[in-house]
Amino acid sequence: MEAKDYILTKIEGEYAYLRELEGENEVFIALALLPDGVDIGTKLRSEMFAYTVIE
Repeated sequence: MEAKDYILTKIEGEYAYLRELEGENEVFIALALLPDGVDIGTKLRSEMFAYTVIE
């Protein structure tokens, strides 16, 4: 599975909206699946169903 980069655009309750950096697709995901301390504007990489913070 190919790695994709996202930016966290919105948090609603226990869920987050991630928008692809290289495109316009948006993903709706549970905050529990993201690293601790993420906030709006955090850039993330999704690879093998795991999310990591990138700069």
